[in-house]
Amino acid sequence: MKRQHRTQHDLTRLNAIFFGSVVGLLAGVVVSTFRLAIEHLLKFMQVMYGWLGQNPWWLIPWAILLVAIAVLIGHWTKESPMIKGSGIPQIEGQLAGEMDYAWWPVLWKKFVSGILGIGSGLFLGREGPSIQLGGTVAQGVAEGLHLKGSQRRLLIAGGAAAGLSAAFNAPIASTLFILEEVYHNFSTLVWLTSLTSAVVANFVSNEFFGLTPVLHINYQQALPLRYYWLLLILGVGLGLLGYVYQWATLNGGNWYAKLKWLPQHLDGIIPFLLVIPIGLLWPVALGGGNQMIVLFAKHTPLLLPLIGYFILRFCFSTISYSSGLPGGIFLPILALGALLGAIGAQSFVLVGWLPKMYVANLIIYAMAGYFAGISKAPFTAILLITEMVGTLHHLMPLAVVAIVAYITVDVLGGAPIYEAMLQQMVAPAEAKTAGPTDRIEFAVSEGSGLAGRQVRDLVWPKGSLLVSVQRGERSVIPRGDTILRAGDTLLIFTYQRNRAFVRQQLTQLNDSHPHLAD
Repeated sequence: MKRQHRTQHDLTRLNAIFFGSVVGLLAGVVVSTFRLAIEHLLKFMQVMYGWLGQNPWWLIPWAILLVAIAVLIGHWTKESPMIKGSGIPQIEGQLAGEMDYAWWPVLWKKFVSGILGIGSGLFLGREGPSIQLGGTVAQGVAEGLHLKGSQRRLLIAGGAAAGLSAAFNAPIASTLFILEEVYHNFSTLVWLTSLTSAVVANFVSNEFFGLTPVLHINYQQALPLRYYWLLLILGVGLGLLGYVYQWATLNGGNWYAKLKWLPQHLDGIIPFLLVIPIGLLWPVALGGGNQMIVLFAKHTPLLLPLIGYFILRFCFSTISYSSGLPGGIFLPILALGALLGAIGAQSFVLVGWLPKMYVANLIIYAMAGYFAGISKAPFTAILLITEMVGTLHHLMPLAVVAIVAYITVDVLGGAPIYEAMLQQMVAPAEAKTAGPTDRIEFAVSEGSGLAGRQVRDLVWPKGSLLVSVQRGERSVIPRGDTILRAGDTLLIFTYQRNRAFVRQQLTQLNDSHPHLAD
């Protein structure tokens, strides 16, 4: 009997690897094609704006064409609202049971509208849409195989990791991002499926784009320890401006709402028109920003032009994203971080605190710090930049900047940006007490309202049943006097349509101070 149990246990993991490979292959092809189309369209746009600068009488027909594209995308977003914006909150909401959608309309509309919007030069990132595309491909696979519940969620998490991996060629960071920021679940099957999907998608992406890292930045040598105090100043500055970026991004939709003369689904016309002067004057700035990052790391402009580029990218990336067009903020955040790193480095050079040879180093560190502060996912930020740059020599300074920026945003009260976006999209759920059953895995955090409490002392969400407490490698069958500990993972059975309500109620318990729950 023991041998049979072990065989079944092994097959479960093998199934996770197999299905993860299938999803990784399909998502890798879809997202790599998506990425390739955007890169070619961006190159065409840069050439086109150079030609328009010499033939200005074509600007009016060009503007009409861009407005037509904006209207087409607006029509699609009105039909399928789930294609709006980044796509990461949508995947997070799916995994949490707070929303769902039909996979095929979202897949093709997000794919085409993402290429048209990002490829036209708007300051939007391809990574959020890539995550949603990967997760939606996995949703289609799950539907084809008639997989539901936890099996379906495993595939969606794997597809999301595959999408980010194919977009960035960073399979380890992609897996960690899904676990840390999107799924909030570190169980074996989740990370095994996600990692397998991400690695397979990375292989596919390498066939399309080669082995060169996405942000291949040359630097002369590692930053000496005597300059680490500058990283503290840089980290605080990144945290402060990261909090400002969070506020602007989360409130940008309110500014568009004041435009009563323009239907909401046509808000994209504004960034499509504003991109024309940007393309004519600063074609290097078009798109998500990866070309600009690599170029400025090689040939860093002077301080004033850098500040100008930062203001331009900050304002127009907010305008682009808040319009509701399909596109993310992932790469724009990294581009803004790179500009802030260059601004900080050039400032330190001017006052004689830093030799000029270390400017590229600070550009690398600031990308991780700015993303860590805004997303509040420091581990992902450190690994992401490490994989994207293609060297392990920066781990220590990356960690310093990321931690300082994270703490700064946290002290100011900033929330994880994608979680905050999801909260704007969903309403408080109501209890459902009928339908097929499902399960929820919920982690108990340190110092929360769940840690240190007996099971009988907690008011559990309606329609839920605590069936097991995973504590390390062993499972504890809960009784009334079982004390929950930080680090425990609660296995809760509930109705499938009740998952969102149970998760929201548990999150409120987890986030509350222990003595307030008495």
